[in-house]
Amino acid sequence: MADMSLKKHPMPEQDPLVRNKNFDEVALGYSEEEAIAEAKRCLNCKNKPCVSGCPVNVHIPEFIEKVAEGKFNEAYYIVTKTNSLSAICGRVCPQETQCEGKCIRGIKGESVAIGRLERFVADWHRIYGHEGEIPTKPECTKGKVAVVGSGPAGLSCANALAWRGYDVTVFEAFHKPGGVLVYGIPEFRLPKDIVAYEIGKLQYNGVKIVTNAVIGRAMSIDELFEEGFEAVFVGSGAGLPKFMNIPGENLLGVYSANEYLTRINLMKAYLDEYDTPIKHAKKVAVVGGGNVAMDAARCAKRMGAEVCVIYRRSMEELPARAEEVHHAIEEEIDFKLLNNPVEIIGDENGKVCGIKCIKMELGEPDESGRRRPVEVEGSEFVIDVDAVIMSIGTSPNPLIASTTEGLDTNKWGCIMANDELATSREGVFAGGDAVTGAATVILAMGAGRKAAGSIDAYITAKHAND
Repeated sequence: MADMSLKKHPMPEQDPLVRNKNFDEVALGYSEEEAIAEAKRCLNCKNKPCVSGCPVNVHIPEFIEKVAEGKFNEAYYIVTKTNSLSAICGRVCPQETQCEGKCIRGIKGESVAIGRLERFVADWHRIYGHEGEIPTKPECTKGKVAVVGSGPAGLSCANALAWRGYDVTVFEAFHKPGGVLVYGIPEFRLPKDIVAYEIGKLQYNGVKIVTNAVIGRAMSIDELFEEGFEAVFVGSGAGLPKFMNIPGENLLGVYSANEYLTRINLMKAYLDEYDTPIKHAKKVAVVGGGNVAMDAARCAKRMGAEVCVIYRRSMEELPARAEEVHHAIEEEIDFKLLNNPVEIIGDENGKVCGIKCIKMELGEPDESGRRRPVEVEGSEFVIDVDAVIMSIGTSPNPLIASTTEGLDTNKWGCIMANDELATSREGVFAGGDAVTGAATVILAMGAGRKAAGSIDAYITAKHAND
């Protein structure tokens, strides 16, 4: 019989005022006893609404049932039937709006901690699950496929194609594979040894990874086809930062969140390999309210700065995960809500010394019922800062589209793809942030997995007609 307690078992965490000075993982993970106890809260619903909320359709009640029985390895293999990056998803996915958001237990209490349990079984398997086990490898019996980008979309696509029998090569523009998982998400949320382990599994399965390969410059999509690849999947993400176009954005000490997080991640994870200098600012303003803004703010705090987050809407409208906002507040990050920057101020040396903001108030509701923020006339004020991090969104880099004839994009620069993720260029498929714009890890993974099925169908049909 299910445990009908209304609350999730809490996740053990570092103390906020200790962790805001280090880059160690915040969440410490469930013990075996805690995982079993939480799993017993699951009702094992017949209709499985949680599965419909998962972009990769993990068999959630089935794996949780095995956790409740203490059969952790069996639980892991149920998860990995559809999710090749379970240790990652258990840490960074917005479960509260996806699988857990559909959980029946959430109607009269808190949902089952599906993400925490997914993380637990993945971590348990990594540490204990290989004893006496000889992992099977997929056989390479089909054609060659190129995958552009080694972020969640590319890795998911590559894994699914390898298990379907394809010879897969992943091309990554940066030094290390992993994309946003390595360069964009901080160590305290996603340790890099976890990412390296997951990528190692792909390489064990025969997936080849070529780093420092900028497709569109070092080699074009056309040249990939000339090299014998029968299809190409573009999962290059959305790494081109947006700015506000206000005075002072060209001053020294202004960063995009992408640049700042990349520098921090390289410096903390690969200090011995790369020289990635970054200014140790004393007072930092982060502009924006999404998950990336929370990551940047929490990194700046760990670098020793006083940090404020400037966002033009209210706390209720912050787009970041509630858990990330909660952690940021615990770590003594100041939220300056209903404020909007209008100018970044510099000193005589061209360095940031302040940010001018204007106060906002919520206006009348629009057609959707949402109250838009409007400026309060004459309410400008200046915050003393020596660094500003802009985190107001990203878009796909135009390099691949601009160097690939016949590849259509929309007005935002995103590659256009149909429901099967085929683009306007024959043999080229695309998914993840390169198509949707910046979204979540799990949505990108779902796109990569779906694209693998479409690529398989395309190549199979092509061979049948030869």
